[in-house]
Amino acid sequence: MRLVKLDQCPAGVKLGKSIYNENGAVLLAQGTYLTNSLIERLKQFHIFTIHIEDELSEGIEIVESIPEELRIEAQNVITEGLNAIIELNTNSSNFQGMMKSGRAVRSMQKVFRDLLNSLNENQTALNLLATTKVYENYVYTHSLNVSIYACQLAIENGLPIPKIEEIGLAAMLHDLGKLHIPREIINKPGKLTDEEYALIKTHCEIGFDLVKQVHEIPIPVSHGALQHHERIDGAGYPRGLKGEEIHKYARIISVADVFDAVTSTRSYRQALLPHQGIEVLFGGYETQFEGKQVQLFKECIAIYPPGLTVKLNDGRTAIVTKYNFNAVGRPEIRIIKDEENQDIQPYEINLGDPKHLILEIVEADALLNV
Repeated sequence: MRLVKLDQCPAGVKLGKSIYNENGAVLLAQGTYLTNSLIERLKQFHIFTIHIEDELSEGIEIVESIPEELRIEAQNVITEGLNAIIELNTNSSNFQGMMKSGRAVRSMQKVFRDLLNSLNENQTALNLLATTKVYENYVYTHSLNVSIYACQLAIENGLPIPKIEEIGLAAMLHDLGKLHIPREIINKPGKLTDEEYALIKTHCEIGFDLVKQVHEIPIPVSHGALQHHERIDGAGYPRGLKGEEIHKYARIISVADVFDAVTSTRSYRQALLPHQGIEVLFGGYETQFEGKQVQLFKECIAIYPPGLTVKLNDGRTAIVTKYNFNAVGRPEIRIIKDEENQDIQPYEINLGDPKHLILEIVEADALLNV
């Protein structure tokens, strides 16, 4: 099985994984042979990548870190939860609103425990990069991704489960304040003005003020969300905290937040490739981010997951067959096209082998709509 861009997918291919809508209903079942009309229908649902089964990817196993059904449930719970808290803020004396937001937070805590259990059962590196996404609102999708990344990083830190659960909730809530920022500014394709950037920066404190109204949210969770843009050298915001002045939760969430942000396509820029996202984190090693968190994150993320089609710097095309724990960013691959983009008899190489160090992955187009 492999992940491909939908607009490069010809009619007649076999769907390798079922595709669901935001409500968890199956749009198209695994095993369906795609027609041109089905491909066009999927595009209408803003689906850009799909998993297919073909001879080139035979034997390649794609392991889901988070089952698709659970991911959809978590996405819906986060969406409903953030909206309930926003709704409460419009009338803080509304008893029904307080009850609704409390129930929403408890639902978020429950679904996070399910995510945590799934990650604890996962024996491979965390793979979110090759997940087909059908969600249009960046804030909600980003909040889920960051909570999963932060959860895995908290596990790597050896933290006890109650603290991991608090980190997960803080990550789910970290961008709540952005729902109060006009969407035309959040999604502005060009450079922000100084005034617009100053408004964006208020989202941390706006979110903090919102979550303080919900009694079910512990104080450490509020501070973890508030401080996710603080930086080790004091150059962050909103308070310019330094080093260990920054809450432990925020030091973890900030790494997950930046990685997901830079590896996701936004209205104003194209996504970075995963190894470039890791380079961004290392560029801020012990200045923007706690070095320990950057190192642990690198070790637990499947930068190029199995099933992903990639292009090498010599022009050859390959499919990732196996994650390489000994050389992060240099997986085992199956070459399927030569330097002239011609189909060939597939063969496999390990990019972690010293004799292949001159080779580098320079393109993974199926990730660029993530």
